[in-house]
Amino acid sequence: MFRIILLSTVAALGGFLFGYDSGCINGTVGALEKAFNTKGIGSGFNVASMLLGCAAGAFLAGGLADRFGRKAALFAAAVLFGISAWGSGIAGGSAEFIVYRLIGGFAVGAASVISPAYISEIAPARIRGALATLQQLAIVLGLFFAFLANWLIAGSAGGTSEVWLLGYEAWRWMFWAELIPVVLFFFGLFLIPESPRYLVAAGKADKAREVLSMLSHPADAGVKVKEIEDTLKAGHRPSFHDLWDAKTRRVHPIVWVGLSIAALQQFIGINVVFYYGEVLWKSAGFSESQALLINVIGGTINVASTVVALLLVDRWGRKPLLITGAVGMAFFLGTLAFVFSRAQTGPDGNLVLGQVPGIVALVAANLYIFCFGISWGPVMWVLLGEMFPNQFRGAALSFAGLSQWISNFIVTMTFPMFLAGIGLGGAYGIYATFGVVAAIYAWKCVRETKGKTLEQMQGS
Repeated sequence: MFRIILLSTVAALGGFLFGYDSGCINGTVGALEKAFNTKGIGSGFNVASMLLGCAAGAFLAGGLADRFGRKAALFAAAVLFGISAWGSGIAGGSAEFIVYRLIGGFAVGAASVISPAYISEIAPARIRGALATLQQLAIVLGLFFAFLANWLIAGSAGGTSEVWLLGYEAWRWMFWAELIPVVLFFFGLFLIPESPRYLVAAGKADKAREVLSMLSHPADAGVKVKEIEDTLKAGHRPSFHDLWDAKTRRVHPIVWVGLSIAALQQFIGINVVFYYGEVLWKSAGFSESQALLINVIGGTINVASTVVALLLVDRWGRKPLLITGAVGMAFFLGTLAFVFSRAQTGPDGNLVLGQVPGIVALVAANLYIFCFGISWGPVMWVLLGEMFPNQFRGAALSFAGLSQWISNFIVTMTFPMFLAGIGLGGAYGIYATFGVVAAIYAWKCVRETKGKTLEQMQGS
C-alpha cells in the first residue's frame, strides 16, 4: 500500500506543477501590464494564452499516452514545464511571453489528464477515490505555494515590478521559482512503473503482470490481466474511433457526461479567483500586498478543504459531494453578487465596500473556495480518471480535458469584460447561476462510481 501511495504522489507532482503554473500568473498580472504595456483584452490574453496550450495538451495527451505510455507522456510534460518556467521569466515582450505560456499550457493540459488517469489505473478500487484526490490536493498545494512565493517575493522586492535578485524584476523570479518542483517531478518519474492497463493494451501482458504483482495484486496478477484484456477489443489498440458506439451510431453517452462536468467545473467561476485574485481584491479596495495575502489565505483554505474531500470521497461517494458542493457554491456566489452589486465606486475607480460588507465578501469568497475544494475541485478529476472504460479512457479524457480548458479559457477571457461591463456583482451572479445548473446536472446525470473497479466501467 505504501508503494502505491508513493507512486501516486510522484504522478500527482504533475498536478502540483499544474497548480503552480496556474497560480503563478495571479500575482504578476499588474507587473506584466507595466512591463509589456498591455491593457484590457491584451492583458487578458497574456493570462488566458496558457489555456489554449492547455486545451491542445489535454486533447493530444490521451492519444499520446495510449501510443507511447503514461510514463513517457509525463516525462514530456516535465520537460515542457521547465522550458515554460524559464522562458516566461526571460520574456522581453508580450509575444515572446505568450509563446512560453502556450508551451507551459501544453504541459499543464497533458498533466491534467494523464496524472489522474495513471493514478486511477494503479490504485485498488477501495481507495481509488482518495488516491485520485491526491491530484487535486497537489493542484491546490501548487496554487498555495505559487501564491505564497508571489507574496514573499513581492514583499522582499517591494513590489512585483521592482528589481530584486541579480538585477531582475520580482515577477520574473515568480516564474523561475517553478523550476524547483519541475526538477523534482522529472527525476521522480524514474521511480514509477508504466501503467499495467496501458501495458496490456500495448500487448505487453507479461510486463503488466510484473507491475500488478509489485502493486496490489501479487496473488492474482494473471487473473487481473485477463480482466483487463476482456475489456479491450482483441487485436485493437485504443483509439478515438472507440468513442463512437457502432450499435447506436452515436457517441457513447458517458463521454458527454465527462465533457459536461469538465465544463461546469469552470463555469462556476473558480479560476477567476485563482487567476485574477489580485486584480479582483484590488478592485474591491484592497492594496496589492493585502490582495496577495488574501490569495494565500484562500490557497490555505483550498488545501484544507481538499484534505476533507480526500477523507470523504470513498465514504460519501462522488455524486453527493458534487451536489452538496454546487449548492453551497451557488449560495455563496449569490452572496458575493449581492454585496458587490451594492458597493460604491471611489474617486480612484476602485470599489468601496465598507468594513462590514468587506468582511462579508471575504468570508463568502473563502466559503465558496471551501465548497469547491470538497466537491467539484477534486471530484471532477476523480470521475474523469475512473468513469470511462479501458477501451477508450485515453480518448475520452482527451475530449473531456479539451472541454475543461476551453471552458477555462472562455471564463478567463470574459471576466475582464464582465468587470468593465456589468461589474463584480453581475459577474458573480452569472457564476452563481451555473452553480445551480451544476447541482441539477450532478443530480440528474452523474452515476456513482464509488467502489467499482475500472473493469466495471462500461460507459453505458
